Amino acid sequence: MFFDCFGKVVRSTVLVSGAMVSLAIAPLSLWAETVELQLLHLNDVYEITPLGGGATGGLARLATLRKELLAENPHTFTVLAGDLFSPSALGTAVVDGDRLAGKQIVAVMNQVGLDLATFGNHEFDISESQFKQRLAESDFQWFSGNVLTAAGEPWDNVPPYVIETIYGEAGTPVRVGFVGVVIPSNPVDYVTYLDPLEQMEILVAELEAQTDIIVAVTHLAMQDDHHLAENIPEIDLILGGHDHENIQQWRGADFTPIFKADANARTVYLHNLSYDTETEQLTVQSHLQPITGAIAADPETEQEVNYWQQLAFDGFRADGFEPEQIITESPIALDGLESSVRNQATALTDIIAQSMLTATPAAELAIFNGGSIRVDDVLPPGPLSQYDVIRILPFGGNLATVEIKGTTLERILNQGLANRGTGGYLQTARVTFVPESQTWQIGDRPLDPERIYRVAATEFLISGRETGLDFFTPDHPDVTLLETGEDVRFAFIQQLQQEWID
Repeated sequence: MFFDCFGKVVRSTVLVSGAMVSLAIAPLSLWAETVELQLLHLNDVYEITPLGGGATGGLARLATLRKELLAENPHTFTVLAGDLFSPSALGTAVVDGDRLAGKQIVAVMNQVGLDLATFGNHEFDISESQFKQRLAESDFQWFSGNVLTAAGEPWDNVPPYVIETIYGEAGTPVRVGFVGVVIPSNPVDYVTYLDPLEQMEILVAELEAQTDIIVAVTHLAMQDDHHLAENIPEIDLILGGHDHENIQQWRGADFTPIFKADANARTVYLHNLSYDTETEQLTVQSHLQPITGAIAADPETEQEVNYWQQLAFDGFRADGFEPEQIITESPIALDGLESSVRNQATALTDIIAQSMLTATPAAELAIFNGGSIRVDDVLPPGPLSQYDVIRILPFGGNLATVEIKGTTLERILNQGLANRGTGGYLQTARVTFVPESQTWQIGDRPLDPERIYRVAATEFLISGRETGLDFFTPDHPDVTLLETGEDVRFAFIQQLQQEWID
């Protein structure tokens, strides 16, 4: 086995002997050659427009890159490792009585020319009817080895794996198997999950005799990708998702490479595969490609993006927003990255929490779940629009004023801290954790277990649907709902209008 600095050369199978017999009969030029293919790999794509004030991402730029790669090598496959339909700001817009719910990004990906996609956990955020519609609208091929219908049947036109056959210049066929699995972390009543690790082992065993190259396309936690690499050496390459930051690792006796790109097509991975049909060796060379303004936008795709953005903006206007209206000029960057807001307070989370207090003057503190922030972006200093607010808090939700006994409030805050790293991590205002004593302060005083506190929260948070907070509902004897208020996004807009006024 041979390795280079970017990847590995893998594998010999029992097919070698049969191929050698054929080589003894057929002219060598018809069989012995190196066949090249390219994989354009992306994951966790929620936005169709560029991020970071236009600096990174953008599916029109991705379309240009794909066209350039195809011009270099027609054996180029664009592959998505999960998460497309949801969540996104545009997807929450109501058009003709229903949320877009990913309709906009499927249409744009059709224009981009996406070839293959496996499911991510957020594909199942939408309703069953919406999910079926998105599948039907997709011009690209979905595949998944561990997601079935509620009845335990395969979804229509969603095979567990896809085999693509390409031919070298001498006509030699090379069969590439793409097999997909997703983390079973989003239970909904219209989906049955099979164990992704067990299924991958079963499906790779099926593929081994049918293919020359096996590519696992996964939407899993990193430790599960490690498990696949360490326990299924027949996998040649793992194209991953779910983690929103780029990763390149090797695991297992064969040093199987695992790759994940940055979310929202800030970056993509380009994998160049060279397969020697005589030795059955595969060389993988991979390159992380930033998607920036250095790549021109594809005009046709940009036109599609603009169409859906304006359609969504019309939907937002019907809900009382003016998406293109500039609210304020921010003198600072506002960090809404998932890796930040699910682990710590940022300037952005502080402003949101303060807006909740401003909108509910009787409240002594404010709490909301970090997972309600979905922008996964750093908004640079400069103008902030109402659409930026929708991007930050796409699901909105009304404010709720509740009274909570101190003992239960302490339990809520402790659970929020235990949820660090997940969407259930709680962001707060007028709340301080004292690590030395492992206690809480409300304002400038220690939390009193016997006192009743008036709290600004969101309707979602008091619904009991957040991780470990199923008890946080008005049905609990220590929780009393006093009133509900406006959508938290309108409160946030009003706060931003006042935030940096001298």
